[in-house]
Amino acid sequence: MGGRPSSPLDKKQQQHLRGQVDALLKNFLPQYRLQLAASVLQQISQELIPQELAGCQLLHSKKLPRVREHRGPLTQLWGHPPQWQPIFCVLRGDGHLEWFSHREEYENGDRPLGSMALTGYTVLTSQREYLHLLDALCPDSSGDHTQEEPDPLLEMPVNFPLFLQHPFRRHLCFSAATGEAQRAWRLALQGGIRLRGTVLQRSQAPAARAFLEAIRLYRQHQGHYGHDDTTLGSDAEVLTAVLMRDLLPALRAENQPSLRGTGRARAWAWAEFLDAIHAAVLAGASAGLRAFQPEKDELLVALERTIRPDMDQMLRLQGRVAGKLRAEVRGPLESCLRKKVDAQLPRVTQTLLNTVEAALAAVQTLLAQGMDRLSRHLRGSPSSARLRKEVYSFGEMPWDPELMQTCYHEAERSQRRLGQLVVPFGFLGARSLVFGAQDLAQQLMADAVATFLQLADQCLTTALDCNQAAQQLEKVRGRVLKKFQSDSGLAQRRFVRGWQLCIFLPFVLSQLESSCKMELPGFEGDVLAVGSPALTIESVYEDVIRGVLLQRIDGELKKALGANDVSCALDGCSEAP
Repeated sequence: MGGRPSSPLDKKQQQHLRGQVDALLKNFLPQYRLQLAASVLQQISQELIPQELAGCQLLHSKKLPRVREHRGPLTQLWGHPPQWQPIFCVLRGDGHLEWFSHREEYENGDRPLGSMALTGYTVLTSQREYLHLLDALCPDSSGDHTQEEPDPLLEMPVNFPLFLQHPFRRHLCFSAATGEAQRAWRLALQGGIRLRGTVLQRSQAPAARAFLEAIRLYRQHQGHYGHDDTTLGSDAEVLTAVLMRDLLPALRAENQPSLRGTGRARAWAWAEFLDAIHAAVLAGASAGLRAFQPEKDELLVALERTIRPDMDQMLRLQGRVAGKLRAEVRGPLESCLRKKVDAQLPRVTQTLLNTVEAALAAVQTLLAQGMDRLSRHLRGSPSSARLRKEVYSFGEMPWDPELMQTCYHEAERSQRRLGQLVVPFGFLGARSLVFGAQDLAQQLMADAVATFLQLADQCLTTALDCNQAAQQLEKVRGRVLKKFQSDSGLAQRRFVRGWQLCIFLPFVLSQLESSCKMELPGFEGDVLAVGSPALTIESVYEDVIRGVLLQRIDGELKKALGANDVSCALDGCSEAP
C-alpha cells in the first residue's frame, strides 16, 4: 500500500479548485436566497392553517440526537509505508472519530494522532470485500496483481477488520482484538455515520429546508433529477459532495495515469489524492457559507417582516395561478402518471410501509420490555442506588446501539428490494431512506421514554410501597403504549408519503420538462406582480405537480392501510423528509 500520488496539490491545482468552488457558490447562492424566501412563506402559511386534531401524543424528548461515546484499543494501518500499529480510538458523541498512540494521551487531553468526521463513510467488516473494492476503485490496465509491491493487507490477514470507506476521502483501516469488540465498534461507527449524515434532514429550521430544496433545484437545473445520497451531511459537506461528483470524471482521467505503484497500491494512493482534493473543496465551501451567514441572517429577518403583512394576498394569487396551471398541465400529467407511475405505486407503497412498520414494531417491543423490567425491579424492593441505575439505563435506551440494533436492522431489510423497485425512476437515495427510518425509530423511542419517565414521576410518591408503585407503573405503561401506537401510525404515514414524493416527484418533473415547463413564462407576469422572491412561477408549478401526485399517493395509502382518515391524518405532511 505504499503507492502515492505523483505530487501533492500544487499552487495551480489549489487555485483551480478555488475557482471551481467560487463558481459553485456563485451559481448556488441565488437559488438558496430564493428558497429561503419560499421557506419563510411556507412557515408562515402553516401557522395560519389549523393543526390536525389527532396530533402527536407523546412528549417530545428534549435530548439532542447523539451517539454514545465509544473508546478502546484498536490496531490501525497507517504510515508510509503503511503498517499495522496499535492505537487508542475514541468515537465522540458528535460523530467525530479520534485516535491516539496510547490511552494515556487521550486521558491527558493531548492532541490526537488523527481525527475524522464520519460523514459519508461506510463500514466494511470483510477484508475480501474491501480488497475487491480497491480493485474496482483504480483498475490496473494490465489486470495482473502478481507483480504488485508488498501489501500489508495481504501479508497479514485481519481477523476482525473495520474498514471505513468513503467515495472522496482516504480510507481508514482498523482491526479489533475480538469479534465482540468488532461488533461493538461497527454499531458505534454506524451510529456516528448516520448522526452526521442526517443533520439537515432532522432540522426543522427554515434555513435547513431551504438549503436542501436549493440543492435539489440547483442539481435539477443541471439535469440531475433523481434523488440520491448527496444531501447527507452538513451544508458545507453537501456542497462539497456536489462539486466532487462533478469533478470526479476529469480528476480520474487527468490524475490516475500518473499515480505510482500498481494495483491496490495505486487505489490507496488514489483515495489519498481524492482526500486532498476533498479537503481543499470543503475548506472553500465552508469559508463561502460562513461569509454568506450574516447576509442570510439579515435576509431571514427581512423576509419575515415583509412576507407576513402580504400573506393573504400572496396565498390568493398563488391559488389563482395554480388553478390556471393545473388546467394547463392536467392532460400530460395524468398521462405520465397513468403510464409510468401507477403500476409501481402499490408495490413501492407496500415496501415502504413494511420497512417502517417492522422498525417501529421492534421499537414497541423494546419499549415494553424496558418498562416491564423497571416494574420487576421495583417489585423486588431494590436499593435506591440500584433503582437509580435501572432508571438511568431505561433513559439511555434510545442511545444504546446494541439495544436499538434490532430496530435498525429491520429498517435495512427491504433496502435491496426497494432499490430495485425505484431505480427506474432515477431514485438512488436508499441509504438516506434507511437512515430516515432509523432516525424515526430512535426519535419515537426517545419520546416514549421521556413520556414514561415524566408520567411515572407524577404518579409515584414516597407514600407508596414497592407493590403499589409497581401497580402505578403498570398503568403508566398502558398509557404510554397507547400514545406510542397512535404516534407510530401517524409517523408511518408521514414517512411513506414523504419518501414517495422523493421517489416520484423528480421523475415526474423530468418527464414533463419538455411538454409543460415550456409554458411557464406565459404565467410569470401574474407572479411577478407580487414583487416578492417568496413566490415564483416554478415553485407554483411544482406545487401543482406535487398536489396531484399526493392525491395518487394518498389513495394508495388508503388501500394499503384500509383506513378512511389517511388524508386527515396527513395534513401538513406534504413535504419530503
